[in-house]
Amino acid sequence: MKRNVLIIILICSFFISCKSQKNEEKEVVEETVSDPLPEKVIEKKKSDITIIPIQHATLILEWKGKTIYIDPTGGAKAFAGKKTADLVLITDIHGDHMNIDTLDSLDLAKSQIIVPQAVAEKLPANYTEQLVIINNGEIKEIEGITIEAIPMYNLREEALKFHKKGRGNGYVITLGKERLYFSGDTEDIPEMRKLQYIDKAFVCMNLPYTMTVERAADAVLAFKPKQVYPYHYRGTNGFSSVSKFKEIVSKNADIEVVQLDWYPKR
Repeated sequence: MKRNVLIIILICSFFISCKSQKNEEKEVVEETVSDPLPEKVIEKKKSDITIIPIQHATLILEWKGKTIYIDPTGGAKAFAGKKTADLVLITDIHGDHMNIDTLDSLDLAKSQIIVPQAVAEKLPANYTEQLVIINNGEIKEIEGITIEAIPMYNLREEALKFHKKGRGNGYVITLGKERLYFSGDTEDIPEMRKLQYIDKAFVCMNLPYTMTVERAADAVLAFKPKQVYPYHYRGTNGFSSVSKFKEIVSKNADIEVVQLDWYPKR
């Protein structure tokens, strides 16, 4: 009799143990399902550069207390309320890039003016002491800012009369850890296509003076900037299609197209 009782107790203990183990496994599974791993969130790094579009090819950059004017045009009114320039960069001799009336209307007494030789030869003598001449292929550091002069010129036979190689400059400016490219008046030249590590690219596209939307977009796809700002897109037949440019460039999802107001109604 005692032996039978002992057998019954052992059997009961076995089933209780198995049930307890199953419950523990169930609890572990439920806990794992109810507590998934958090998704990895990738945040875009915020730029410390402020970009102020003025018109067409004219803009202002502000960075860590420095103010840079690119191709200032539009007269004093266009720069009303803006900070005084530490640096002024001019790309070419044409009036939508080098505008002497605008330069004369601004307070540039303490500004350094960075220009190619062709622009230096066109500016009045009172600017001579402020000029820093930089030509295609040269690199200079001015007030802690690295400036590279990139060629800008036409390729199409019918447009060669507008911009010959060696006269004007595109620029690559390094501000902190960011490299900014300004095309000036150019077509999709090899020097543009070979650019590397560009964070922000300002690319022109207007006929008959520079290049088509398609060629501009193709060049951008070649050198792959992180962001591209279409600018300088007013030609003799009106505005080039920025939407078409964006559609083509968007084939590379890693390139962001940023559209600013380059032609405000004043």
